[in-house]
Amino acid sequence: MSPSSIHHGQSGVAPKAQPHVGIVGAGVVGLACAVELLSRGARVTVHERGAFAGAQACSWWAGGMLAPWCEGESAEEPVVRLGQEAAAWWERHVEGVVRKGTLVVAPSRDRTELRRFASRTSHCVEIDGEAIAALEPDLAGRFAKGLFFESEGHLDPRRALTGLAAKVQALGGTIHFDSEVEAADLDGDVVLDCRGLGAREALPDLRGVKGEMLLLRTRDVTLSRPIRLLHPRIPLYIVPRADGLFMVGATMIESGDRSAISARSMLELLGGAYALHPSFGEAQVVEIGVDARPAYPDNLPRLTRRGRVLHVNGFYRHGFLLSPAMARLAAEAVLDPTSVPERLHDIAA
Repeated sequence: MSPSSIHHGQSGVAPKAQPHVGIVGAGVVGLACAVELLSRGARVTVHERGAFAGAQACSWWAGGMLAPWCEGESAEEPVVRLGQEAAAWWERHVEGVVRKGTLVVAPSRDRTELRRFASRTSHCVEIDGEAIAALEPDLAGRFAKGLFFESEGHLDPRRALTGLAAKVQALGGTIHFDSEVEAADLDGDVVLDCRGLGAREALPDLRGVKGEMLLLRTRDVTLSRPIRLLHPRIPLYIVPRADGLFMVGATMIESGDRSAISARSMLELLGGAYALHPSFGEAQVVEIGVDARPAYPDNLPRLTRRGRVLHVNGFYRHGFLLSPAMARLAAEAVLDPTSVPERLHDIAA
């Protein structure tokens, strides 16, 4: 192309070329960053060591709850605030987002747990047994009180990962599977390292928090939304999926161990499901999942710049909830390097 054929616009200055960004990791964080960058005109190449999206990431075992207000029970304010971006973002980019809220219940003996949960959260209403039965007929007569977070939602993480990978490719991005590369070795103006615990050698304060989950199948229970069953020892959530499947989770153990589930955790997860509804006692155990979530000491994600490498990491148990907001911040940091906050507390409300 000759110089005279280049369009400079009215100002006579050539538009700034958008960067070429390499991303390591095609879990929920890497794919969300790819979509945000592609939407802003950047060129993006994603490298994933596994054979498909999420294959080597804890995203594969996630619950998929888009529940910022429920998370306020134990998470810090930035999680609640930034998590409110999640549901609308996911609806724009993938199919299958369900916006039917979250129901929180507790056995009568643990009613104080319900009051404590309500005192630490917002955007919920207290409901009685009749209202619980109207929301979830299969729970009729089982719980006298509950909390309903009407504005929350959920999705199937595996379906969402597949949809997000397709969106990356539809926007012109490239994904290389079975590609084991080091972030520093990638071509590109900027590299995003989204490997989770795989980046511990570069992020020494990153730790693993082990999570265990079960995937059960039963045709004897129907639920329309995630249910959180409060218990002093192990709060449990059950998330409905298609074809009679239910995700039951999840433990939080201070360990980077990704080996098999412990007997104690198995008993507690199955016992919690049975306490929610006895029909879960006859359910099929379809899968047992174990992985380690990456977390910083404050359990909040961070953007950390090391030369041309930008680490996007530390999502703890909030991968699907906080990926949209963190992907937005990462994209802004790529296009404007002065915008990188070290911690979420540095982001103005």
